[in-house]
Amino acid sequence: MSRHFPLLVITGPTASGKTARAVELAHALDGEIISADSRQLYRGMDLGTGKDLDEYGDVPYHLIDICPAGYKYNLFEYLRDFQVVYDDICQRGRQPIMCGGTGLYVESVIKGIQLPPVPENQPLRDRLRDKPLEELAAMLSTMKTLRNNSDIDTPARAIRAIEIASYYHENPHLKALTEPHPLTDAVVVGVMIDRESRRRRISQRLDARLASGMVDEVRRLIDEGVAPDDLIYYGLEYKFITRHVIGQLSYQEMHDQLEIAIHQFAKRQMTWFRGMERRGTPIHWLAWDMPAQQFTQAVINLMHP
Repeated sequence: MSRHFPLLVITGPTASGKTARAVELAHALDGEIISADSRQLYRGMDLGTGKDLDEYGDVPYHLIDICPAGYKYNLFEYLRDFQVVYDDICQRGRQPIMCGGTGLYVESVIKGIQLPPVPENQPLRDRLRDKPLEELAAMLSTMKTLRNNSDIDTPARAIRAIEIASYYHENPHLKALTEPHPLTDAVVVGVMIDRESRRRRISQRLDARLASGMVDEVRRLIDEGVAPDDLIYYGLEYKFITRHVIGQLSYQEMHDQLEIAIHQFAKRQMTWFRGMERRGTPIHWLAWDMPAQQFTQAVINLMHP
């Protein structure tokens, strides 16, 4: 009979060293890591997403490299795939450890949100296809509360969000499925890093990845047939490096604008985590530079008080 394991979550802003902590804990707890990173899902997008796969060593990891670059994976797919992987890890008697900084994924799993599949509505898509993003956003805001901009950062995403909201409106019995059923035994650990250390590590990491060939990675993806607009959609490294590769930005402009964007992204991540706490998810913050053994023991103590 399969055993139920409480979910252990290691989260925090970019460059806080989450992966190394999760790997240490996997060794201590006989665990496997489930990625909660919305861009490490894509094959061939390695340097730009900071996969650092060699960090895992012999620790099994999941939900990394599961889609082709250019694909637009969504929350519904993540929640579906997460559940399959989580059940499988528990069934094999191992500890599931979710690790990543995509707050939407982390919070949706912890809140136990389920999303029923929503079919394409071609007539609706045809009707909305030529409308400007502002009009689509206004239409969506009458159908649901917009908690962040992820639904309206491109016309395609806004149309899909309207399609989903319309489907729920036409099938009100499905709405109950989307209500949260929070996990009662999840332990959420945040890796806390002070602003100055975070900024320094982000800048060092950016320079190291550029030196390792991040621009060539983007060139290769474009050469393999991934459309520049599809890469720009992924944001951050792929947005600015693609704009450099196609001649819109000089190397220095790309570097400086990207560095600022990553710092801003880390701030937004922290805002999301603070929001999670306000919305009722306790996060146990532990210092990023805590000695490994001490960090691991602190987490074990949280799991087995």
